[in-house]
Amino acid sequence: MGLKTGIYSGSFNPIHIGHLALANWLCEFEGLDEVWFVVTPHNPLKKKDDLLDDSLRLEMAQAAIDGYPKFRVCDIEFYLPKPSYSIDTLRTLSRNYPNRDFYFIMGADNWQLFPRWKEHEKILQDYKLLIYPRLGFDISIPAIYPNVKKVDAPLMEISSTFIRNAYQADKDIRFFLPEGVRPYYYKI
Repeated sequence: MGLKTGIYSGSFNPIHIGHLALANWLCEFEGLDEVWFVVTPHNPLKKKDDLLDDSLRLEMAQAAIDGYPKFRVCDIEFYLPKPSYSIDTLRTLSRNYPNRDFYFIMGADNWQLFPRWKEHEKILQDYKLLIYPRLGFDISIPAIYPNVKKVDAPLMEISSTFIRNAYQADKDIRFFLPEGVRPYYYKI
């Protein structure tokens, strides 16, 4: 059995304290050895127009986790065909890191959309999924999916959209951002 590595894939547009708190909780209370923040250049289910620059989002993610040994930023999707599909990312990571057991981290909102994902049945078959709560979304996991687990992580309803909108409304939201990301605040 390899290192239990959570794959937390997202736009991180920008990364905020909710992302970090969830990842920290998964390491400390779900037994993950590490969480890798996979910065996604283009989620096929989202509009690319709203995204901050790819390299800026990657840089902010790195600044956010700096100094915490259980977190790592991964840019693998920058080198894969666009748009980014989770199955391709997971396969590539599994090939490149055969001594790790990958756990795909997903919010309840995405779990409801999961049947629309490319090769979602293959993800369910080959990988473990950790589904965390999101306000307004139930988590129902059919018994036929033994690799899928609902986690009871604290509900933190902070979103990157909220951060961007608050910034545009000239609100002081510095404490919603990790300390390392605050110098980038003006670029959001």
